[in-house]
Amino acid sequence: MFLKNCWYVAAYDRELEDGGPLGRTLLNEPVVMFRGSAGKAIALEDRCCHRQLPLSLGQVLGDRLQCGYHGLEFDATGACVSVPGQSKVPPGATIRSYPLVEKYGFLWIWMGDAAEADEALIPNWWWVDDSGWGHNPGAFLHIQCNYELITDNLLDLSHLGYVHTKTLGNDAIVDFPIKTERTDNQVRMSRWIEDKRPPPLFKTGGGFDGNVDRWQIVETGPPAHTVVYAGCGPVGAGKFGGCAEYDEGIHIRALNAPTPETDNSSFYFYAHVWDFRLDDADWTKQMYDGFLMTFLEDVDILEAQQASMLRDPQRPLIDLNVDAPGIAARKMLAEWIAAEKAGETIAAR
Repeated sequence: MFLKNCWYVAAYDRELEDGGPLGRTLLNEPVVMFRGSAGKAIALEDRCCHRQLPLSLGQVLGDRLQCGYHGLEFDATGACVSVPGQSKVPPGATIRSYPLVEKYGFLWIWMGDAAEADEALIPNWWWVDDSGWGHNPGAFLHIQCNYELITDNLLDLSHLGYVHTKTLGNDAIVDFPIKTERTDNQVRMSRWIEDKRPPPLFKTGGGFDGNVDRWQIVETGPPAHTVVYAGCGPVGAGKFGGCAEYDEGIHIRALNAPTPETDNSSFYFYAHVWDFRLDDADWTKQMYDGFLMTFLEDVDILEAQQASMLRDPQRPLIDLNVDAPGIAARKMLAEWIAAEKAGETIAAR
């Protein structure tokens, strides 16, 4: 079961550079996206109401999408406006349309009640549009795992020292405790690593020769919008273990928006921003390559984990201290889904 009344990323905006149509299954529902004649992105049910051929197999005609089977044409509202060979459109010849917003390099879709689709509920990832930050859009990742496993992974950064030794990880972090905080709409994990050597990507990017103070802060909210605040600074340059990052040093934001395709597969959309070496094209590429390597390492882990769980779904799991943020996030999401099922509106939360 999925939370419906929220924004999910349906695609990167660049995926519609040719106008579409682009078919994609989201939350077990077939969706097709395309750009109208003015460039506005549109999302419709990917199923013709005539004989159910996916409309993504058709073609874009101005502001309409034409079915590739019998030529029926649908406008941006999902209404059939033309049927070849007859002057009258049959009553009820409509398909569902979805609110779709283009922001931060993503196409955000609302899969629930369109009347509740408030653009203000899209996460505030302002760094993407700020000239004081470098920006790399992510690669397209299609993962054979449930999307909540991705959130678990992001909230459990202790795995960096074992999975990501070439980029973001080393064994210096595991002995430092984590702190978990929970509100109605957010889980926050924080860890502070004092006076330890930086991981390879931070050492190269920040030019650090010796040890650093380092922080890991992860904030996630329903359904799975997760920001990782990572960075490091000179030892003793700030209030170690406080709520805020050091002013001095390097700062990175990993913006994550996994979207369920089915119960056991997901699309992983992401971007990275940083506030150092902004005019260095080589570093920008290093950042892209380094984080892509990191994410592909996670893909291997997550897909193997999901396959193992599906082989023996009743096998009990044990929990460790590092699992506390992920457990809290799962509980939060379950509460939101239950409230939605009970008819509670977003405005009431």
